[in-house]
Amino acid sequence: MSFYSTWLLPRAVDLVMQQKQMRPYRERIGQAATGRTLDVGIGSGLSLAFYGERTRQIVGIDPSAELLRFARKRADKVPIPVELLRGSAEAVPLEDQSIDTVVTTFTLCSVGDAAKALSEMRRVLRPGGKLLFVEHGHAPDPGVARWQDRLTPVWSRVANNCHLNRSPDDLIESAGFQIDALETRYLKGPRPMGFVYEGCAHAV
Repeated sequence: MSFYSTWLLPRAVDLVMQQKQMRPYRERIGQAATGRTLDVGIGSGLSLAFYGERTRQIVGIDPSAELLRFARKRADKVPIPVELLRGSAEAVPLEDQSIDTVVTTFTLCSVGDAAKALSEMRRVLRPGGKLLFVEHGHAPDPGVARWQDRLTPVWSRVANNCHLNRSPDDLIESAGFQIDALETRYLKGPRPMGFVYEGCAHAV
């Protein structure tokens, strides 16, 4: 693997994800999570500090060994037990119905097969479990959406397979979830990169 993908890109991802405007999203999701929680695409572990006392254990999965190394350092500073797994969201190495809450933050944009990843999340969720998500994606404004379509082929090559034009709500519902709450808004910054979906869902 290249120096860019193994060393430079993980540090760039960690830096970008530390934006202050993303903190409230992490706080809300962390406080809403309960029981044994799977954090899909945990990255460098920036969300770990925000999980509340209702979270019994955190299982984090990510394909990047370097990002998981950062996450390990952050995991050592939180009181909740954390298990970190190197692997793919499309093949979660956990038993069926073994998770109370699945969390995904800015992850569905970059997984190779978002439908398969969501199928895996649904598989590991216990009956009555919930999916909490914050994702960026397809904007409702036609002008912004056109730019997302134009930029995605190049953007995905330099930004860890990130797709600007995926619709996370459609992907979630197509995977057999029902969305219980959903809010959308633009983050500060370039609009093609910053239309955000925040919500929760349950398997049906």
